[in-house]
Amino acid sequence: MTPAELSRTVLRSVRGAVDEQELSVPVPARVVVRRPPRPGCGDYASNVALQLAQAAGRPAREVAEVLRKRLAGCDGIARVEIAGPGFLNFTLGEGAQTALVRGILAQGARYGTGSDGPVRTAGGPVRLPDGARGVVVGEALERIDAAAGGLRVPSPGGGAPASGPARAALVRLVARLGADEARWALLRPAAHDPVRLPARPEQRESNPRFRVQYAHARALAVVRNARELGFAGEPGDEPGAREGAEGDAAVASAPPAHGPRPARPALSVLLAGFPDVVEAAARHRAPDRLVRHLEAVADAFFRWHDGCQPLPVGEEKPSAVHRARVAVAEATGTVLANGLRLLGISAPEHL
Repeated sequence: MTPAELSRTVLRSVRGAVDEQELSVPVPARVVVRRPPRPGCGDYASNVALQLAQAAGRPAREVAEVLRKRLAGCDGIARVEIAGPGFLNFTLGEGAQTALVRGILAQGARYGTGSDGPVRTAGGPVRLPDGARGVVVGEALERIDAAAGGLRVPSPGGGAPASGPARAALVRLVARLGADEARWALLRPAAHDPVRLPARPEQRESNPRFRVQYAHARALAVVRNARELGFAGEPGDEPGAREGAEGDAAVASAPPAHGPRPARPALSVLLAGFPDVVEAAARHRAPDRLVRHLEAVADAFFRWHDGCQPLPVGEEKPSAVHRARVAVAEATGTVLANGLRLLGISAPEHL
């Protein structure tokens, strides 16, 4: 279950409570679910009950209890708990991560695209930066907006086509740094931050652009190597995946099979959150949000990859765990490729 799917599930529970007169509130257009601020609070959390409490004329915890009863037992949700003044904490079911990977692989290049309707931007009309940065940001936003629901973003200058000098500046920058390095450098800073151009492109992991592309190439290498060994990825559960997510010290201390315990929960959360990040980048006109998310996915992938054995070693035969891990690698490669494509940056298979 992705954050978007969980959001729709919670929204349906609100609508059901209103239809059956358990709550008397306007049904919100959407419900936001986020990763909890600390471990041990489930997989996702929402403050929807606090948002509805005033309109309902009831304490937020009472509103939360109405929704908790409706959400308990929903497909993909193992547990719903009320925390603090009325937060809802969700723990996903055992098969949630398997379903996530299967869904990513099924959608392929379409994962992260599409929404329930056009995305509304935050604030007024879109105003792009001047110069080469405006050209690159505008082109990225056109792709992101199309993926998120069809916003139209004007070109630099409030709607006029990108000027000749701006494009010429971009051509010079690309000639010096290469297309990928130039675009990454212009897209990575937030709108209010200055651009810091490198002196030269660096093919090393300290370079965030290279690290993301390298993670994509490593993910695809896992899939290729598995194929050469005669097997393919198959979404499935890994030993200890749920316990790792919940911080179960007793289980975490047990020696896991097939190598050290992988850091899959953090990676899965980032993969699941990719569609919401694409929508947020469109909503806030901020491709830098997508850049930062890809960096986080790459870092989580390397931690996961280095903490487990995705492929059999020596005379070991491929197991269901290996197949599940190859599927995770393939799903990671899909998310990284989709994000890089939206940014206009290549996703090499080999580095």
